[in-house]
Amino acid sequence: MKKTQDYAKWKDIYPDKFVSEDTVFSNIHRGDRIFIGTACGEPQYLVQALIKFVESNPKAFFDTEVFHVWTLGVAPYTDEKFKTNFRHNSFFIGNNTRDAVNKGIADYSPIFLSQVPELFDRKLVPVDVAMVQTSPPDDHGYMSLGISVDITEAAVRNASVVITQVNSHMPRVHGDTFVHMDDVDFIIPHNEPLLEYETKVPGEIAQRIGKYVAQIVKDGDTIQVGYGSIPNAILSNLRSKKHLGIHTELLSDGVVELMKDGVIDNTKKAINRGKTVATFCMGKERTYEYIHDNPSVEFRTLDYTNNPLVIAQHNNIVAINSALEADLTGQATAESIGKIFYSGIGGHADFMRGAVLSQNGKTILALQSTAENGKVSRIVPFLKEGAGVTLNRGDIHYVITEYGIAYLHGKNIRERAMELISIAHPKFRPWLIQEAKKLNLLYKDQAFIPGKKGEYPEDLETYRTTKTGLEIFLRPVKISDEPLLKDFVYSLSDQSIYRRFISRRIDMPHEFLQKFVIIDYTDELAIFAVIKHEKKEEIVGVGRYFIDKSTHTAEAAFAVRDDYQNKGIGTELLRYLTYLAQKQGLLGFTANVLVENRPMLHVFQEAGFDMQKRIDSGLYELKMMFRG
Repeated sequence: MKKTQDYAKWKDIYPDKFVSEDTVFSNIHRGDRIFIGTACGEPQYLVQALIKFVESNPKAFFDTEVFHVWTLGVAPYTDEKFKTNFRHNSFFIGNNTRDAVNKGIADYSPIFLSQVPELFDRKLVPVDVAMVQTSPPDDHGYMSLGISVDITEAAVRNASVVITQVNSHMPRVHGDTFVHMDDVDFIIPHNEPLLEYETKVPGEIAQRIGKYVAQIVKDGDTIQVGYGSIPNAILSNLRSKKHLGIHTELLSDGVVELMKDGVIDNTKKAINRGKTVATFCMGKERTYEYIHDNPSVEFRTLDYTNNPLVIAQHNNIVAINSALEADLTGQATAESIGKIFYSGIGGHADFMRGAVLSQNGKTILALQSTAENGKVSRIVPFLKEGAGVTLNRGDIHYVITEYGIAYLHGKNIRERAMELISIAHPKFRPWLIQEAKKLNLLYKDQAFIPGKKGEYPEDLETYRTTKTGLEIFLRPVKISDEPLLKDFVYSLSDQSIYRRFISRRIDMPHEFLQKFVIIDYTDELAIFAVIKHEKKEEIVGVGRYFIDKSTHTAEAAFAVRDDYQNKGIGTELLRYLTYLAQKQGLLGFTANVLVENRPMLHVFQEAGFDMQKRIDSGLYELKMMFRG
């Protein structure tokens, strides 16, 4: 991508733009507001040259405000020795500026990133000087802002003085990226490698989260995803998908790899079809080379990419973001840890709200269950005092940790709390249960089994196809399943309830139901037969057994919803329960079946057990030993 550039032609046409650095920086005055390009697009040489100018001319200007979205590179203007010359202000806090912001020697302006260009356009934040980086001019005098369009385009458009570092390493990117020579005031040619974002290699936890997210993303979806090890893991788990689209804030290495593999082709997008749309890029040189003069990639300004009304025009968009902390009611913060400013509002809310408004849109909050090497839970009863609520209770559909998927949309506070507790780190679940009870988020008598005995056995999840061709998802019961089980029980006819529970009771209160969903997995097992819909599970059958340690057998029972009977569900449930029981070393099943319950008796008889039957008071007492 790098090429030599002859500036003689342009120096002849624009001699006043090619002047000494001292002359360039002498155009900065005390009190000016200086914008610096974003992240990997930061003009490193310009920033260093500016600092050298100040060191040589310490009284050249005072009280200038330096602002940008995010810095990955040099940020010497935050050094206390320059406190009379510069005051840093950021719309998003990076590692290089976090300490300065929290010490009060730099500023943070919380705002939806989609609204920053309007700040410049309306002069609510005047831009006196814009220091940016561009590609070399083409034959028509147009330079590309390359990997940093975001708010950079608006800053260039509104600045009184525009200083550009022309760098042949900067790719020429299509979209809202072009700036003409006429529209800049000073040009400082300096070639240097662009900043690269060091990709974090996903670990086992990130990969587990990525696999869960991949279950939700469907072929043809348009996705938005951020940066870091979890987004990298998410992208790496999407390789089996087809016809994905991209409308995002950040273009990363992972997105480009999926484009190269043909997974992302943007053919199903409702708008900008055929185009990967982003606003800035953080990656490695090979990614910058790929997007150079690539017509399938368009970089647009933040007020377009992050505009919720634009995002909502995409059908089936999936917004995937992370957070520092989420509470049991469904609130999340991505910008602060209590009173400590950590990052910023960023584009989280823009994309999540746009996706909520989209037809068939989905929002996913993906986060590791713990922080600080497992010392603290990221799922908490309530956000810490001082935390900024980046996402409110209506913004999030799914929360995903390495322990599973919690679906929150349309659920009440109690249901949300149980869903989130079920995907918290197991060692923090007892604490979360107790705190939730104190805060009246859960029933006061909510049961819970701590430790391994109550830990959801995810490895027992499986798919089966019945003899009638019905695909069902078989999984163990979860502590959050009480609402689903209640719906199942109340969907049964009175006859089916009587046959299953051998009881004429017609009510199924919490006290009764929770005994079926809060179980010791070492003593009993309950398996649900589930039909998975787009955003909801539906229980169509339940099978369970209770271990009798004195005989090394288990009492078994199952029930199938009336409208799904005679489809082979009971057979598959019993077959799977038998497999799991044999795996535990059990010798067989016992069961009590009403004489009138011929369908259940038939399923047991056809299972191939060595069966003994005796009738007592209208009940078959069955003893069924496993063969082989």
